[in-house]
Amino acid sequence: MATLGEKPKTAIVIGAGAGGVSLAARLAKAGFSVTVLEKNSFTGGRCSLMHHDGHRFDQGPSLFLLPQLFHETFRDLDTTMADAGVDLLRCETNYNIWFHDGELFRHSSDLAAMKSQIERWEGKDGFERYLQWLKEAHVHYEVSVRDVLHKNFSKLYNLARPRFVRHVVNLHPLESIWSRASRYFWSERLRRVFTFAVMYMGMSPFDAPATYSLLQYTEFAEGIWYPRGGFHTVVAALVRIGERLGVKYRLNTPVRRVLTDGQKATGVVLENGESLSADVVVVNADLVYAYGNLLPQTPTVTNYSKSLQKREASCSSISFYWCLDRKIPELSTHNIFLAEEYRESFDAIFKRHSLPDEPSFYVNVPSRVDPSAAPEGKDTVIVLVPVGHLSQSKNGGDGLTTDEKDWESIVAQAKESILKIVSARTGCVNIGDCITHEIVNTPLTWEDKFNLDKGAILGLTHGFFNVLSFRPKTRAEGLKNAYFVGASTHPGTGVPIVLAGAKITSEQILEDRGLAVPWAKGFDGMLNPQTQSPGNKKLDNVRYGFHFGSEEVAVILAGLFAVLMYFYMLPTIKGFVC
Repeated sequence: MATLGEKPKTAIVIGAGAGGVSLAARLAKAGFSVTVLEKNSFTGGRCSLMHHDGHRFDQGPSLFLLPQLFHETFRDLDTTMADAGVDLLRCETNYNIWFHDGELFRHSSDLAAMKSQIERWEGKDGFERYLQWLKEAHVHYEVSVRDVLHKNFSKLYNLARPRFVRHVVNLHPLESIWSRASRYFWSERLRRVFTFAVMYMGMSPFDAPATYSLLQYTEFAEGIWYPRGGFHTVVAALVRIGERLGVKYRLNTPVRRVLTDGQKATGVVLENGESLSADVVVVNADLVYAYGNLLPQTPTVTNYSKSLQKREASCSSISFYWCLDRKIPELSTHNIFLAEEYRESFDAIFKRHSLPDEPSFYVNVPSRVDPSAAPEGKDTVIVLVPVGHLSQSKNGGDGLTTDEKDWESIVAQAKESILKIVSARTGCVNIGDCITHEIVNTPLTWEDKFNLDKGAILGLTHGFFNVLSFRPKTRAEGLKNAYFVGASTHPGTGVPIVLAGAKITSEQILEDRGLAVPWAKGFDGMLNPQTQSPGNKKLDNVRYGFHFGSEEVAVILAGLFAVLMYFYMLPTIKGFVC
């Protein structure tokens, strides 16, 4: 905090995505004078809304996962989600998973319902194996949240943190989620059910580390939620909190470049030529785009920008936003349609960067859980079809997109395939006959509207050598006073993870300047109760203790065994020596 008479530190945040608005509020709470510059006419970035004739669409995220990270953000800003105006609606079932043969798996947070579903395909032993998988996924979740999402990995030696080293093997980072799931689920059907979720991170289940079973763990343990009024209500609440703390928002204000004095960032130049100065510049724009277009092209920045172009990007999507003239009762809030040729469909996306002949895709009907998303008696439908990212992008140097695919034809092919599959598997009417208005986003749209390099909707991918200390740092390479927050920097993609990243980046900014952090640092979420108990406070007190788990017991027993064997074999060894 600035003391009386002391000029407050100033910060400019480029981009009003979820990470940018969250970080802006945090810096304002810490005493900074913050200005957020956004190129579009709306806040939220991909986490924004579109409207047409009474229908409301979430342009990007629609699955509210890892709620603890959302609650933590609001708690750090001295409020709660409810008090900030965010009303969460529970989705139950979590989603329906439709297979090519017409079979349906209802994914639920209800253990009895899951028992029935799993035993249908793999019997009682299958359910026992599911519980074992759930136990392992719980470890993936707890270790990741505590030791990854709440820690900065700005240096390579951060990988050697004792607690992280002790648990990293339990994350199974070098085994694919498909391989790991195959140990527990013996039918092809259930292997697909418990691996497709890595599509949320823009990855193939045959490449994604097994660690990411944490996604389906949180779906089961914490449920899937939907903010009434759309996902953007979370961002809007953070904007309001920031404004109360003094954050200024300037929309329709694209940034041309970051200003420097040769060694450190000193401000920005807007597209209209206006210059703004600041002590700190935080970039919430796409990181790969920013290194190639916003930062000064010094040798260090240029070389790093070129290296980023070689890194693997996540997939893109063709997203349809449909206004329907009626309700489609066969569809739940969240619906997954899996391709018959499961592996081939992912190979088409991630190896050939194309649209699969038969895609796996996601259908969201927000009006099922939140009637305000559509006029009475009608449905709002959003379809996300993962496709390969653009082979090249406008960030390549000449400012032009060089991808020459016929996107009009590809979109038509995708739409035809989707309509046939949905109708055939669910038995619903032909949705195509119900569409009164359509909006379509393609990889070119994502690239143009949000400056996403190659149209990759989730930024850089999350393979082992693209996370932790290997992922782009929260502090800019070769430029002091410049920082990053967002999907392609640490800790990674997805709204809750980006919110965790906003906490990490803001703490780094404050620590670099020797300023106090005005909230609980690091991990404090899962071991602290969110509400005060009216009962016996002694019984409710949470204490950090030490527990001998199976690993510790194994190490101790191995050590004792080695000592005993040493003394047991000692006479024999001496006899040989003599």
